[in-house]
Amino acid sequence: MSKIYNWAVLGCGKIAKKFVNDLKLLPNAKLYAAASRDLNRAQDFANELGFEKAYGSYKEMVKDPNVDVVYIATPHSHHFEHTMLCLEHKKAVLCEKAFAMNQHEVAQMIQCAKENNTFLMEAFWTMFQPSFQKALEIINSGELGKLKMVRSDFAFNAEFNEEKRLYNVKLGGGSLLDIGIYPVFAALSTLGVPDLIKTSADFSSTGSEESIQMIFKYKGGEMASLSSSFAVHSPVQSEFCCEKGYVILHPRWFTPTDLTVWKGDEERKLIPNETKEGAGYQYEAKHVMECLDSGLIESPKMTWKMSEDLIQTLDRIRIDAGIFFPNHDEKLFF
Repeated sequence: MSKIYNWAVLGCGKIAKKFVNDLKLLPNAKLYAAASRDLNRAQDFANELGFEKAYGSYKEMVKDPNVDVVYIATPHSHHFEHTMLCLEHKKAVLCEKAFAMNQHEVAQMIQCAKENNTFLMEAFWTMFQPSFQKALEIINSGELGKLKMVRSDFAFNAEFNEEKRLYNVKLGGGSLLDIGIYPVFAALSTLGVPDLIKTSADFSSTGSEESIQMIFKYKGGEMASLSSSFAVHSPVQSEFCCEKGYVILHPRWFTPTDLTVWKGDEERKLIPNETKEGAGYQYEAKHVMECLDSGLIESPKMTWKMSEDLIQTLDRIRIDAGIFFPNHDEKLFF
């Protein structure tokens, strides 16, 4: 019988609510504490979703000895600060992507997890979707030959509001860290770290990047064409093009979804989505508790190396595109 884990949520926004609704599907997950800088917000969140406690202070929450694992769902700009706070109090951490604002912050987070012998994982839920895992299995099997090209997109037309997170550079605003990270992940998890990166970006009036096109080039001739935007709608799918066929993850490709496989002259085969309940966040939460059951401080699936490769690639993209975040990028750009 698996241990029952007391979960705390740090940051009571929309993503946290979606995550918690899926957490309810797991019998060994207990909704224990909700924490916000605003006690009323924490209490409303706790009452609505069924948490046992509510805290109006993050520092107060991490001092609670009954908290086993913390899901961090604050803006990108605060991930480093909040992750370090939890790790220093030896609370296991599942932190939303982007893991932090740059590679220097991520390196410190990982070092802190090691020093405190405490679990840390980036909440990249796509890695744990059955549909994405099936796509990886087919690609890695070699049955379609060598993977040569990846095409992946994520875009939607967002309402412009200079105060909201999506367009606020102080909060890590811009499409890249919010949604462009998904296409980048699709390329990294299949083709690996690119040898060459070329970008073209368009910026909003707040200085945040609104749309970006990214081309990855590899020494073996492989390529990836990736895009994200807050200005248009896109299919939101990923195509993995191999020598003998292809795999398509259908919209919305990073969630539980259908996939199509085609090989040579064979008929295209549709593999239907097998997730019957939940939005798909339950898979990463289940994995976290399995890691804790085994005494691990690092996930064997969403490894620290993967998170390092991801943030370093995002940094390279930002340098090429000229995407700058005040108070975070002094070491990165200067």
